[in-house]
Amino acid sequence: MSACIVGWAHTPFGKLPDEDVESLITQVSRQALASAEIEGAEVDEVVLGTFNEGFSPQGFPASLILQSDDALRFKPAVRVENACATGSAAIHHGLRAIESGAARIVLVVGVEKMTALPGEEIAKTLLKAAYLKEEGEIRGGFAGVFARICDLYYQQFGAQPEALARIAAKNHANGVHNPLAQIRKDLGYEFCRSLSDKNPVVVGNLKRTDCSLVSDGAAALVLADEKTARQMERAVRFRATSQVSDFLPMSKRDIVRFEGCTRAWHQALQKAGVTLDDLSFVETHDCFTIAELIEYEAMGLTAPGQGYRALKEGWVYPGGKLPVNLSGGLKSKGHPVGATGVSMHVLSAMQLTGTAPAEVQVKNPKLAGIYNMGGAAVASYVSILEPLS
Repeated sequence: MSACIVGWAHTPFGKLPDEDVESLITQVSRQALASAEIEGAEVDEVVLGTFNEGFSPQGFPASLILQSDDALRFKPAVRVENACATGSAAIHHGLRAIESGAARIVLVVGVEKMTALPGEEIAKTLLKAAYLKEEGEIRGGFAGVFARICDLYYQQFGAQPEALARIAAKNHANGVHNPLAQIRKDLGYEFCRSLSDKNPVVVGNLKRTDCSLVSDGAAALVLADEKTARQMERAVRFRATSQVSDFLPMSKRDIVRFEGCTRAWHQALQKAGVTLDDLSFVETHDCFTIAELIEYEAMGLTAPGQGYRALKEGWVYPGGKLPVNLSGGLKSKGHPVGATGVSMHVLSAMQLTGTAPAEVQVKNPKLAGIYNMGGAAVASYVSILEPLS
């Protein structure tokens, strides 16, 4: 039984001092139900995705979704977590409930409140998604983890600072048109390429423009079985999904190859009966610019070490053969960890229903590809979405 997205909601991402986890959850829950024109009483199950790990003092958050509608009381509610892929993990939990026949309608919410902590605590909290026995002392927290990956990539394939700057500039230019994005400013290639007081080194070869943003925010989806979805005003169908998990220690993997990402893409495309060339656009997990570069290669857009070609040839820009991160990506939009995977699905659903901002709306999109990553390519989730015809 196929599942579909029939409603959604998305807060702006950024520093939201007047919001907490509860207010963010209740806001998007109400808006998503209204978007789907569904009453809380019709929901069979609720799923919350949040990484937390110290970001919020509120533990046991799953039942906070019930605060949004009294009719959700006594519905099964669960919290799931899988590092930066937490949002997609929550979606997969909901999909399984529908595909098994256990539920007809599922409300999925992803949320994170990150900015209440001081910077050092944020870095320490995020580093918990690494293998602490070997990687816990890496300077710079999770940015340091990806700086190490960047160093190893440069050693193997040659330095690619121009490619990283082009990724940052592309995503910031796209983010200008996303009213939900944390930074809506076209920074330009030269700014992203150059060291300056406003673009200093964070760690290693990564500058500030190479790193995604610390953010607060939430996003929500209403999922329904296909029979129900066909009665709705709009619906986006999951044509295929996949999840792959790899070793947590980077020492057990060729870390510049993102093999889990490759396998997840291969499985999803094979299930969907399509190729990468059939996709209209992709939302991919650019937690750091080096991640997006390697993901071009891992998804099969280019050969290993040649991700720069996707930029040089213009393939991943608006109007290119496979636009990537038309939303602005994590780089511009922001990265509230538990909300990110849900956000990617919301913004892709908007593209597929023709409701994205006009400046980045793909003409007659047929298929969307989404890649959401937890840790350093440890948890890999791919979705292939299409409008329900």
